[in-house]
Amino acid sequence: MLGVGVFTTSGFSLADLGSREWVLAAWVVGGGIALCGATCYGALARRIPESGGEYTFLSATIHPAVGFTAGWVSLLAGFTAPIAAAALGLQAYLGEVFGSHLRPEWLGTAAIAAAAAMHGLHLEAGLRLQNLAVGLKLAAIVCFIGLGSFLLLPGPATQAATPAATSDAFEIGAFAVTLVWISFAYSGWNATVYFAGEVSDPNRNVPRSLWLGATTVMVLYVALNAVFVYAAPLEDLAGRADVGAVAAQALGGEPLRAALSALVALALFTSISAMVMAGPRVYAQMAEDGLFPRLFRPAAVPSAAVVLQAGLAVAVVWSTGLAQLLSYVGFLLGISAAGTVCGLLILRRREGAARVPIPGFPWIPAVYLVGTLGASAFMATRRPSEALAGLATALVALPLYAALRWRNGR
Repeated sequence: MLGVGVFTTSGFSLADLGSREWVLAAWVVGGGIALCGATCYGALARRIPESGGEYTFLSATIHPAVGFTAGWVSLLAGFTAPIAAAALGLQAYLGEVFGSHLRPEWLGTAAIAAAAAMHGLHLEAGLRLQNLAVGLKLAAIVCFIGLGSFLLLPGPATQAATPAATSDAFEIGAFAVTLVWISFAYSGWNATVYFAGEVSDPNRNVPRSLWLGATTVMVLYVALNAVFVYAAPLEDLAGRADVGAVAAQALGGEPLRAALSALVALALFTSISAMVMAGPRVYAQMAEDGLFPRLFRPAAVPSAAVVLQAGLAVAVVWSTGLAQLLSYVGFLLGISAAGTVCGLLILRRREGAARVPIPGFPWIPAVYLVGTLGASAFMATRRPSEALAGLATALVALPLYAALRWRNGR
């Protein structure tokens, strides 16, 4: 979860909302929506403790064609585009380190290739490296939050007070677009469901990991972005992809900026690594079901699927920009997750409340669906090109599904 979104979104959000307070409110609201989604996915995982994520859930609850569409969305928007977004964020923070003589796309390409090598060659070694890097990342983020909070406190040894937020009127459409971007930053809350079939005692551990992960990250996101948006004048932060680096420069000069850039590099690489590890499990399950080429069928190390994932992500890195990618991914993943929660409600209606219990029913599913679909609808009116691209991505899956079914004689 701790990837490109938390280190880039607030700069774009400040440009749209013009207020620090509304940006932080959006991070809190987005975290609450993610917690509702984690609760719903936990209920689904207890009933369907299998790997594959939305592909598996929607195939079982609505129809295999809908599940295939979700798997297709996972291939392009669930993993490929977020991996590329993380690589683009990495370039934004580290490009200056390597100078203008090197095209920035090569930094993202190198990070994706390294992650593919980690997880495409040896499963256990890749997991150990991932866990170590995530532990370092969490420790570094907590240290930065503590140091930044100290430097922002009034006193003789701190920075001068930063200008107050602007008084621009609140605009619901801009807030909705920000929520879509923030939903992308939180989107990893559902990662465990892609491995559910490989988790010990999944009925207990999958829901727990979903909720604890979302809660922990929400606290870190709000605290980290509070430091970012109050560290420097608003006009210096608005619209910047490297908002964290600008904030660190204002708080502690070049040394703190360099330290923050190193932290971001670590965070974004672990995000790339996690998605390169998780995404191929979806394609492997689809191949097992005859809806993807047999080359990608499950194995101890799904090397072919890892190579496919890395290759697609590199192609996106060289062909798009970060802001457009955040809108496209946030819209499409929101629609996919909302469909999965609808599948949970259908399953509960079909099998009964005793077999499919949902904590906080009906309010928690309702909050998630209203928040997610409402933000997506507002974003579609403000950024129609990204929304249309997302819908086109999903619709392309239907003829592909029909062709694969015909080929397999089903």
